[in-house]
Amino acid sequence: MKSEIIAVGSEMLTPVRQDTNSLYLTERLNSIGISVAFKTIVGDRKKDLVNAIRASLARIDILVLMGGLGPTEDDLTREAVAEALEIKLRREGSLVAALAARAAQWRIPLPSNNLKQADLLAGATILPNVNGSAPGQWLDTTFQGHRKLIMLIPGPPAECKPLFDAECLPRLLEIVPRRHIARRILRAAMIPESQADKLLAPIYTTYTDVETTILAHGGDIQLTLLCTKASAEKAQQRVDELAGKLEEALEDWLYSSDGDSLEQIVLLYLGLRQSTLAVAESCTGGMVAQRITSVAGASRSFLGGAVVYSDTLKNAFAGVPPEMIAEHGAVSEEVAKALANGIRVRTGATLGLGVTGIAGPSGGTEEKPVGLVYIALADAAKTECIEKNFRGDRTRVREWTTQQALDLLRRRLR
Repeated sequence: MKSEIIAVGSEMLTPVRQDTNSLYLTERLNSIGISVAFKTIVGDRKKDLVNAIRASLARIDILVLMGGLGPTEDDLTREAVAEALEIKLRREGSLVAALAARAAQWRIPLPSNNLKQADLLAGATILPNVNGSAPGQWLDTTFQGHRKLIMLIPGPPAECKPLFDAECLPRLLEIVPRRHIARRILRAAMIPESQADKLLAPIYTTYTDVETTILAHGGDIQLTLLCTKASAEKAQQRVDELAGKLEEALEDWLYSSDGDSLEQIVLLYLGLRQSTLAVAESCTGGMVAQRITSVAGASRSFLGGAVVYSDTLKNAFAGVPPEMIAEHGAVSEEVAKALANGIRVRTGATLGLGVTGIAGPSGGTEEKPVGLVYIALADAAKTECIEKNFRGDRTRVREWTTQQALDLLRRRLR
């Protein structure tokens, strides 16, 4: 069965507020075999919400509406559902009594506008909200001749999540045939999205019962495989079978078969080899270190490093000779190697990583354009360096450089 989540609230259509509840609800729905086909955010406009509800009910079986159940004029979810289904709202006496008791407990008067929270859709079941004043509603109804399950739940996370778990999940389990969803996440580094899809599409398109999505960002490719079956074993078998073929096709680009991040894999390899790492970063400004230290337990293998943005600090913290910078420039293979070796020696790390480049938007020349970066990796035996030219704005150049640096580490350590 397919479902849709509609988050109601104009505040979520601004840059300052995000819908986070839907992530939790998606996980809970998936846990009982219900896939989420659509997620929609609708502002506090009744006409827009009515249209969104009707569009949703025309394409899915289960609809969860979050928010818009408060006492204010712009809380219109109940009214919009009533209009979309052409049913009536009635004021429920038990809910009025509950609101009055709540107000008395808090020793505050009951404002008249609060009474709209006692309006119940015809045929709906009350879903008690022990954490707030707005009760949820459950409606088992028909739309255009087809059975639909509709849930109205409050928007605040502290109310939404416990109410869904306590009131909605048990009802869904009684009605919905039990299905199982298996998931695998494969991740690959530094392969272009178009190349990945050209390589992998002929494989995953033959598995019509497995939903495969590709997400690309900053030099990282994430493939999510989802399969729904009557048994967990059958679903997992199909996902694992497809994952094995995709892993084989990805070869050296693949770094994780279970969704781990590139920094997690690097730290895993460092630990397995009992190696340590230090970094000297120029154009990335500490982004490599930030990604590594975002993983719990990174201190077992990551010693630290330095942001050596100026030429003076390249010399002071990593021992890069000023005459080398004068001769080759701060952005050069020679300086990148010196950064890697210098930070390794200064910290006593097994491995040293050096990064230098031109992130832009200014600073580039015809010989050394914006996007030119050098990434070097050194141990006691050898130093290697790669040169890359990344296109895009400053943020993109820095993200791709960081990803390339971590992938260089991974390939050396595996």
